[in-house]
Amino acid sequence: MAAVLGRAVGRRVRVAVDGAASLQPDDWATSLVDELRVLGRFALHVSVHDFLLPASQRFEFGRQNVEAFYDGWRDESGLRREVLDPASPDGVGRVLPALWRTDVDRSARADYVDVPSGGVVVVSGEFLLGGELGFEYVMHLTCSAEALARRTPPDEAWTLPAYQRYDEEVDPVSLADVAVRLEDPRRPAVVETDADP
Repeated sequence: MAAVLGRAVGRRVRVAVDGAASLQPDDWATSLVDELRVLGRFALHVSVHDFLLPASQRFEFGRQNVEAFYDGWRDESGLRREVLDPASPDGVGRVLPALWRTDVDRSARADYVDVPSGGVVVVSGEFLLGGELGFEYVMHLTCSAEALARRTPPDEAWTLPAYQRYDEEVDPVSLADVAVRLEDPRRPAVVETDADP
């Protein structure tokens, strides 16, 4: 928390909470936003699940295609355009917190939110690191492949190879400012990393 606040002095800060869905990055992001608000900071949570592509694009190669899930489900250009670029320290500060509703497969029709200087935008979801998404602070949620398999619902087990590929190709722990190991979700272990500030 202190590290995030330290980077939000007089400028906006973009924070990533990156991790597999079964490690609940949305819940971690919501908790972080709540803590920041208690401390009097403006904070906004944006979930990558509100920036998925339409079903016709996500499921072009089937509903359980691992390759598409890994690099073809998220509207990263929309996330950059509507959230990360305007929420950058030099951005205009006007962000769209949700772009697409997957439950009805149409525009979310959300209202824009003005993020003030010193405000924090927390983006949560899978596969946020190693590409063209920019953040000032990164938290990565991690656990062993065995623990992840145990915690993943059976109907989502097909996604596990995508997370293994992400770990092998991107090595998100090495890119994070802090990694949280969740072998036992009741006893998270915080691991400081060597990522650049």
